[in-house]
Amino acid sequence: MEPKVSIVIPFYNCAYIDQAVHSAIHQTYPHIEVIVVDDGSKKHVERLQPFMDRIRYIRKKNGGTATALNEGIKRATGDYFVWLSSDDVMLLDRVEKQLKFMLDVKASFCHGAYHYVDANSEWMDTVRPEVGSRLEMLQVLTEGCPINGCTVMLEMDAFRKFGMFDTEFRYTHDYEMWLRLFPLYELFYYDEPLMCYRVHESMGTKKHFEALKAEMELVQAKHRPILLNLLQVGGYWK
Repeated sequence: MEPKVSIVIPFYNCAYIDQAVHSAIHQTYPHIEVIVVDDGSKKHVERLQPFMDRIRYIRKKNGGTATALNEGIKRATGDYFVWLSSDDVMLLDRVEKQLKFMLDVKASFCHGAYHYVDANSEWMDTVRPEVGSRLEMLQVLTEGCPINGCTVMLEMDAFRKFGMFDTEFRYTHDYEMWLRLFPLYELFYYDEPLMCYRVHESMGTKKHFEALKAEMELVQAKHRPILLNLLQVGGYWK
């Protein structure tokens, strides 16, 4: 049987949610499930109505993106996990292409390139965050996060082995997760755009920039001893 991919979309008062869901349910790869986790929205819920027969809709009280992702992961039945933010869209062949690449190279953990688009979905730029060797990526990860979480495809088994997103980190839960996985997983890079990352005035990285920066320092402090040790042994545990 071909693998099943679970696409989890956290949603909170986002006017772009219908575009995100449309891009998920129309993937060219047929073996998917789309799980929308409504994190206590008070606006734009009606935009989901046309898709209710094609998605699994979960509503919960507001707790932040990490809690919504974790709720979706708990309900997921797929072999692979993909996260899509409610203001972004996936290219329609994203799952098909990325999954084929991962199966070909026997990857469990993969990220890729993406487009920047504006509030009106107009193309702005294409980002190809290929860093180089594992050691080079490790060095970069000690200083910041080049990985766009919505380009990641990850074997669902990773959550069973190492836990889900840490809800203590409201804005940098993705960065913390990648640092947790990196010492034990080979991180592969797929050099084709997989999704469109929307830049707009109400996006979380702009609204909560100072809090995000402070959290990044906490994440780095938490993981720095292990990452520095990993650097000393060439990027792999012996």
